[in-house]
Amino acid sequence: MPPMSSRPTEAAPTAPREWHAETAAAAIERLATVETTGLSRHEAARRLAQYGPNRLPPPRRRGPLLRMLLQFHNPLIYVLLAAALVTFWLEDYVDTGVILGVVVINAVIGFIQESKAERALEAVQAMLASRAMVLREGERHEIDAAELVPGDIVLLESGARVPADLRLTRVKNLRVSEAALTGESVPVEKAIEPVGAAAAIGDRACMAYSGTVVAFGQARGVVVTTGPATEIGRIGALVSEVATLATPLTRRLDQFARQITLFILGLSLITFLYGHYLGGMAALDIFLAVVGLAVAAIPEGLPAVVTITLAIGTAVMARQRAIVRRLPAVETLGSVGVICSDKTGTLTKNEMTAVRLMLPGRSLEASGAGYAPEGGFREGGRAIDPREDAGLRALARCALLCNDARLHKEESGWTLAGDPTEGALLAMALKAGLDPELEAAASPRIDEIPFESEHRFMATLHHDHEGHVFVLLKGAPERVLALCPHDASGHPLDLDDWHARMEAAAAKGQRVLALAQCEMPPGTTSLAMADITPRFSLLGLVGMIDPPRPEAIEAVAACHRAGIRVVMITGDHAVTAAAIGRELGLRAERALTGETIEALDDAALRREIEQTDVIARASPEHKLRLVAALQAEGRLVAMTGDGVNDAPALKAADIGVAMGLRGTDAAKEAADLVLADDNFASIARAVREGRTVFDNIKKSLLFILPTNGGEAGVILLAVFAGLALPVTAGQILWINMVTAVTLALALAFEPAEPGVMRRPPRPPGEPLITRLLLGRIVYVSLLMIAVAFAVYEWELARGSSIETARTAVVNMLVLGELVYLYNARHFTAHAFARDTLYGNPVAFWTCVILIGLQLLFTYAPTMQQLFQTTALDWTSWGLILALAAAKFLAVEAEKWLLRRLNVSSM
Repeated sequence: MPPMSSRPTEAAPTAPREWHAETAAAAIERLATVETTGLSRHEAARRLAQYGPNRLPPPRRRGPLLRMLLQFHNPLIYVLLAAALVTFWLEDYVDTGVILGVVVINAVIGFIQESKAERALEAVQAMLASRAMVLREGERHEIDAAELVPGDIVLLESGARVPADLRLTRVKNLRVSEAALTGESVPVEKAIEPVGAAAAIGDRACMAYSGTVVAFGQARGVVVTTGPATEIGRIGALVSEVATLATPLTRRLDQFARQITLFILGLSLITFLYGHYLGGMAALDIFLAVVGLAVAAIPEGLPAVVTITLAIGTAVMARQRAIVRRLPAVETLGSVGVICSDKTGTLTKNEMTAVRLMLPGRSLEASGAGYAPEGGFREGGRAIDPREDAGLRALARCALLCNDARLHKEESGWTLAGDPTEGALLAMALKAGLDPELEAAASPRIDEIPFESEHRFMATLHHDHEGHVFVLLKGAPERVLALCPHDASGHPLDLDDWHARMEAAAAKGQRVLALAQCEMPPGTTSLAMADITPRFSLLGLVGMIDPPRPEAIEAVAACHRAGIRVVMITGDHAVTAAAIGRELGLRAERALTGETIEALDDAALRREIEQTDVIARASPEHKLRLVAALQAEGRLVAMTGDGVNDAPALKAADIGVAMGLRGTDAAKEAADLVLADDNFASIARAVREGRTVFDNIKKSLLFILPTNGGEAGVILLAVFAGLALPVTAGQILWINMVTAVTLALALAFEPAEPGVMRRPPRPPGEPLITRLLLGRIVYVSLLMIAVAFAVYEWELARGSSIETARTAVVNMLVLGELVYLYNARHFTAHAFARDTLYGNPVAFWTCVILIGLQLLFTYAPTMQQLFQTTALDWTSWGLILALAAAKFLAVEAEKWLLRRLNVSSM
């Protein structure tokens, strides 16, 4: 027995090394181990102490107290808290309570959302295998995968999850599903021969990486890296290093908050100085007026309204199978200019499908997608009846019988047990009308030669009930063609013609298999490699591909109509990626490969990415660079994906969109949005909802800010004119509170504006308050100041008390807001339609509630005492209604002018 290794390693095996470029023997020697016996227990313990356990470090978390305190980190909130302190110092406890109530409610809502913290590293860690079969001191032991160390010899078998990064030393029919790591749509065939140092991860056939799954076969490998040093660990580190980007909405709101805070503080200072030094007002009186001005100008209800609007959008998107993990992501999708999408399982079904059947002298097109036996066959556009086509039936029969896969019908659809390629052949046979049980009974399998990498084919021996014995063969076209002197029609094989047909299929991204048959002597009961000689008849070739989802093709077209570019980023081969890209309607004349990306600097990469929509053989680092390159061009980028290899880019993008069904936990936790149905088409619907949400937030701004502008303007005008204040600070807060929780909130339920998906994406640098929006706010604010002072002066002129005049002003402002709600339901479309009143039931009923609240405010004794109000007579109400109607018509006149200028949005 060879000695068991106990020598220390010569170099740190967890340091980055190109293990795939070394021979298996060199790797074993470098790691100071013995392939047949593995490490000793003592050496394994020593290395475990040296390199640490085979697990990923837990992510750092912010505590709940810090998360709650950060909810108050906002300039608007600072000013409100200062106003609350001032009102408390002045013993104005009602105003203090209202202000603090708004602030606390907003903080609680934010804290609840923040508590859904990022768990990307934990999800990546969950992908690591929990147990591993190793050789220790020449004996097989199943150990906790966390105890693996570099130099351990690991044994793999079908269905096992690879527990660490391995340099394979022995393989037997090994295929590993690496879709979660590389995006490769089918299991990868493994070998032990080294590959080039520059080979991409998907081309390193001699390596098995942690977190991938053995589809079938057996293998032995030596552990080269564990824990954070593995490929999955490296991706986890990338995730942790990527800063979470601020969304367009949060950037705009932060900018707006800073601007309005500075404006309010500056205006308050100017007002105080003017009132005290030029107006001759007492310091305390002008100070109270300035506090009222600040309270009037601050849109304290805005954070709550925005949060609730986003939450409503979240609920709508959830019903459309899109689950939002971070509220601002609802709006962000409506802003993106580029969607970078993973191919496998996102734009495609992740189910191999036979699409082309190459028979002797002719070719057929197969319709349908995935493993569902739905579709048919056409030749030159003409439908083919499989029952009447002997060549097609012979090919389908071979595909059915020389096959180890099984298809099962379940409630969720057809599922595959076995190799995806064999699943595609099986589905093709079922489309041809063959019954697996009847065919197996009619031609039972006697013996077989299973697929192995060395001979690259599978052969099965069958007999029928009439004494005929035959062999069915399926495998790589070059290998099978070499065994076929003639085709199924009896003609000598034209190799040039068949090779040309193979190359044409490969150019379309199709994976090609050849199927053949030969007769055997009666009574043959066993099959050996000696029987596989050039005696077969070629039945035909089958071209297979992981096809695009039909709904994804339309979704891509919808994105293009909305001015959104779609870029496909995949780990698949360039030819396959380009073929899928063309079917999806992308610019796919050539695919940009990861190898090319490696050779480009950032400036050159930005130029190259503008020339194509297809990126192939991309690693996690490549995806990060691509996202950064697109963002550097001023684009807002959404990234979709389902694999752990997508997680860093999902987090780096302005919005990450993960697949919910096939997506790994790592992808879901790194994403902002999860598509529950794995359907790219859901993204188009999410974009529409995102644009609608942002429009509704703008409408809420259009609604809230004129209220604040009107109230602040009334106080400013009173101070500069030397008049008594027409409204008190408490009355101002009442107006803001009742309109924010009723009328402004009603706008969150507005349906989409006409043509919302025919508008280009908003420029990333566009401010929240555009010139058009500001113009509307100023115009409506001036109207509100005018009608408020008209009522105030009229009441004083007719001998009413200051309390009655202020009560009339409050009702004027509120009723002006009520009628303005119906102006604001559309940016520029007119309001003279039945839909204006009934199109949003929430708006109608909130108006009813608001009227009830105002009646209580005006006539309830408790409210009169609390807010210093008095009852109004019918004459006062008549003037208020008349001025509200005039204000409504004035806003409609402005909208008419905008329509004349072809303005449809703001």
